[in-house]
Amino acid sequence: MKQEINPQDTNRAQAFELWMKSPMPMVTLTKTFDVTRLYKVSRRKGLKFNAILCWCIGKAASQMEEFYLLPEHGKLFKYDRLAVNIIVNNKVGGINSCDIPYTDDFEQFSTEYLTSTQSVSLSCKSTFEADSMVIGTSAMTITELDGIINQYTDQFCNPMVMWGKYRKGWLKVTLPISFQFHHVQMDGGHGARFLDELQKTIKVFEYDNNIVLAR
Repeated sequence: MKQEINPQDTNRAQAFELWMKSPMPMVTLTKTFDVTRLYKVSRRKGLKFNAILCWCIGKAASQMEEFYLLPEHGKLFKYDRLAVNIIVNNKVGGINSCDIPYTDDFEQFSTEYLTSTQSVSLSCKSTFEADSMVIGTSAMTITELDGIINQYTDQFCNPMVMWGKYRKGWLKVTLPISFQFHHVQMDGGHGARFLDELQKTIKVFEYDNNIVLAR
């Protein structure tokens, strides 16, 4: 559910006053992650690497109250659930959006990821979760990237997580990830905490007999 709230009744009141009318209110942080665990699990269990990473993003975000708030068109809204957006390459060479509702049940999320992205790719029609706070993602896995900065616009205020191709070394697999967010939604410290939570979630992820073992 989505509902408008009074910014003055939240701990984001000062941020709302400072940044709501800013022409460039977005902040971008970049961190290199150790994704060795996800790489090994995806190979061993035949799972899509990006599906696991998107679930980990939702898992880490669900631990932070800031992700349930979002500024839009001069107002502040509160949500009671999250979704993860996937950019899908469609059958005619274009792209579409596909929102996947986040759930702690990885099996359910992974199944929805596979069926929904395939459907969107074939139909060339985007799907949206209007009543969820949507975390955008963009995976440009054809090349290695050090960092990504998305468009800075008040037309899209949702947080965005972006990455390129992972890098395989002798002992571990790494992946630089960029995280962009609206300054009204959270401060830099919150963004850094999210990246820390995401790394922790990635490092403890395990999938065994349809059971996800993750903090």
